[in-house]
Amino acid sequence: MHPAASRIVDLYERHAEAWDRDRGRSLFERAWLDKFRGVLPADRSILDIGCGAGEPIARYFVEADHPVTGVDTSASLIEICQARFPDHAWLVADMRMLDLGRRFGGLIAWDSFFHLSYADQRAMFPIFDRHAAPGAALLFTSGPYHGEAIGSFEGEALYHASLAPEEYEALLSANGFHVVDHVAEDASCGGHTVWLARHV
Repeated sequence: MHPAASRIVDLYERHAEAWDRDRGRSLFERAWLDKFRGVLPADRSILDIGCGAGEPIARYFVEADHPVTGVDTSASLIEICQARFPDHAWLVADMRMLDLGRRFGGLIAWDSFFHLSYADQRAMFPIFDRHAAPGAALLFTSGPYHGEAIGSFEGEALYHASLAPEEYEALLSANGFHVVDHVAEDASCGGHTVWLARHV
């Protein structure tokens, strides 16, 4: 595992304001978010895993009248969320140890889950299962194939990793989800590789 993998939490906390400033607000993700909302069961609650500063994705759900619970390891990013959306729940928490004791109609890990190591990604699927209500939707981004990639943020190494598509499919199935849609490097979504699944 690349040493940058262990520095993700500290990196986002130190550069929280820069992250919020630079995060695009165009909502190029809208088509996938709309599709995700279309899969939700009667329970409209959303768990945003790695919510960042809450814009634009959490705002999209808030403005569509979904109760949102956001979790992020960065206390500074969570403070921004609390200031922007005080009527929703924002928690400083590490997704790898998440145990909120409740289930949600939708779970989203957009551009967050892929910062985890291979082993930590595998361990997330039982956590998704534990927080998913019957029929819950799950939306997350990954890489298009197995491997690590090192980007850059504020001049520092930014770690990403992905499992193979076949392994994601197997992990989803083993934890009670079936794939609704999947597009690798979706050109209409900034080249993101996106997974949409539903809990059985």
